[in-house]
Amino acid sequence: MRFLILGNRAKPHVPEAAGRLAAAVAGAGGEVVLVDLDRGRDLSDVPADVALVLGGDGAILRAARQMGFRQVPVLGVNLGRLGFLADFSFDEAVECLPCILRHEYRVAEHVMFLCGLPDRPETREVLGLNEVVVRAGPPYKMLDLELEVDGQMVSRFLGDGLMVSTPVGSTAHSLSAGGPILEQELAAFVITPICGHTLTSRPLVDAADKTYTIGVRQGEASVVIDGQDLGPLPTGGRVTVRRAPVAFRLVKVPGKTYYQTLREKLHWGTMPNYRHEPDGG
Repeated sequence: MRFLILGNRAKPHVPEAAGRLAAAVAGAGGEVVLVDLDRGRDLSDVPADVALVLGGDGAILRAARQMGFRQVPVLGVNLGRLGFLADFSFDEAVECLPCILRHEYRVAEHVMFLCGLPDRPETREVLGLNEVVVRAGPPYKMLDLELEVDGQMVSRFLGDGLMVSTPVGSTAHSLSAGGPILEQELAAFVITPICGHTLTSRPLVDAADKTYTIGVRQGEASVVIDGQDLGPLPTGGRVTVRRAPVAFRLVKVPGKTYYQTLREKLHWGTMPNYRHEPDGG
């Protein structure tokens, strides 16, 4: 099997871990076809079976953008803080290499999106994995936004912004804004208001096979895709979000489940730490 090793050279421990991981792949009988720690290589034409991504979830988002419309299955090796997508430690990744080389794994496919600016025809659609955020920009006044789904007016929102998130992104920015957790393999988007001005502003889950358009009725906004600023969106501006023709592919090995990750990383569904009550008597 052919492996990519990806990461950010500027991050602590990544260069050393990349060398050790390359040696482990060779020792297990695999082939490393490319090590890219400078994040400048177009990966869409690199023949590989699995990409080993060193770092945190940000490194995986970057790798997904680099791979473009030829997504290689990713196994994330967590060298960062939380590591929700990168949920293997370095030692766990090395231990599961023989399992991968025996093809004892499955590949989970996750919705990606294309984000475009209809009023800027010179700007190509941008591929993303987590979310598109339309948020207030300078001078940071409340935005008046409208949402269309497949060309039909759905609602207006007053507040700090609005985001359209994939199931993978539902445990990121959307979750911190009060959005629901979506099972990662659902074909859906979640629309989450940011600091809505009314109590009726609530998240909405809808099908992925629709086109979502956010328009700025009043205010100065900016568009952020997976944490990367795409630029300003003034009054009258619009942004569209639709399902990409390619899916993000994540390696799943036996013993690692999505619900286990929710419990271990986000403490979802865990019992409160009750104070011990002494026995009466």
